[in-house]
Amino acid sequence: MSSVNTSGTSLKITGGRLFDGQGPEQQNTALLIRDGRIAAMGEAAARAQADETISAENAVITPGFVDLCCNLREPGNGQKGNIASETLAAAHGGFTTVCASPETSPVNDSSAVTHLIRDGAASRSPIRVLPIGAITRGLEGDLLSDMAGLASAGCVAVGNGSRGVRNARILRRCMAYAQTFGLTVMFSPENQALAADGYAHDGLVTSRLGLLGIPEVAETAAVMEMLLLAEETGVRLHLSQLSCGRSVEMLAEARRRGIAVTADVAMHQLVFTEEALAGFDSRFHVRPPLRGEGDRKALIAGVRDGVIDAIVSQHQPHDTAAKQAPMAATEPGLSSIESVLSLGLELVEMNELALPDLIRALTNGPASALGRTARLAEGEIADVCVFDPDAFWTPNSKTLVSAGRHAPVTDRELPGVVRLTLSEGRKAWPKPAI
Repeated sequence: MSSVNTSGTSLKITGGRLFDGQGPEQQNTALLIRDGRIAAMGEAAARAQADETISAENAVITPGFVDLCCNLREPGNGQKGNIASETLAAAHGGFTTVCASPETSPVNDSSAVTHLIRDGAASRSPIRVLPIGAITRGLEGDLLSDMAGLASAGCVAVGNGSRGVRNARILRRCMAYAQTFGLTVMFSPENQALAADGYAHDGLVTSRLGLLGIPEVAETAAVMEMLLLAEETGVRLHLSQLSCGRSVEMLAEARRRGIAVTADVAMHQLVFTEEALAGFDSRFHVRPPLRGEGDRKALIAGVRDGVIDAIVSQHQPHDTAAKQAPMAATEPGLSSIESVLSLGLELVEMNELALPDLIRALTNGPASALGRTARLAEGEIADVCVFDPDAFWTPNSKTLVSAGRHAPVTDRELPGVVRLTLSEGRKAWPKPAI
């Protein structure tokens, strides 16, 4: 979807609690949307006539959520999903913007692949898709990609996906090259030599179950290296999917030193720990691995304090075969984008996170990392999510939209039902009738 709705129709949303992630809550407010933009708010919107009126009574109105890490599986063979299925799943979760991971087949390391993704999104996605380009050719960590070509084709940043850059000299060159084009680099920090063949947190659970562990220092050593190189090169650095409390401490210290760095954490890292693997549940084979309870609490504190800017889905849909094998042979990743809001609301219910902090980390926080804004104000593009925090739904094969069925929680009631997702003024969820 590439342009703002200019159909001339108007929509009014009334009666909800408005959070825009920046200002105070507004009770019993109204929102008028016309030609894909917010035309009026408050009393002016309430008095205005509209072609359609939707009641948001008992619901929360927020900017549409922004996801900095989503695997759309296209281009690819289609077994794990595609742009149409996964962006609709995102809309079901309240997301109106997703950043498409460069880990496609072929890898998004050229303008041709970027155009392929953008063309597919323009014709088959109900929401906005922002491509992330590969920082090295084939994501192999050796030769630099054509960053100028990727940027001109529409990539909003470059990164390494879930793969590492083995050579620090190449990493430094990547950052320096990206800085000359004003590109943000998104790195998932992992020292590959220290991670080796591990696939779970190097802790009590791996010792008990005989799994191969990845120590925390595999992440923290990479975080420190990236922060030092970012300080030297002056590049805008975004650290993706942090999993360790020590990483949060280093991030806060880097900010105090004036390094231009932002960061995110996957929702499952805020909810689950290494104990999720206790029954050899291959759904929770994720990378970086789920850590201990101390790390989980430190990550939540990082979100609460604003040190961690964004919560992401790290959505990785797989076919059934990818998760049906001994743990070491399964593929990492959760099909998570439809449950991010619900899991966040459970944290709110447990008083571990305040609702405004959750909304900020899903909206303006990730948007700011891209140099954008996500807010509800007159004249702004109408990216809107309306959800009922007190309604419940049960993720299962009938309710999940994604091609991946390995959701973090299945067959259990979760709070938070998305009533409406508007992307650029168009209804993205519920799915419009054809």
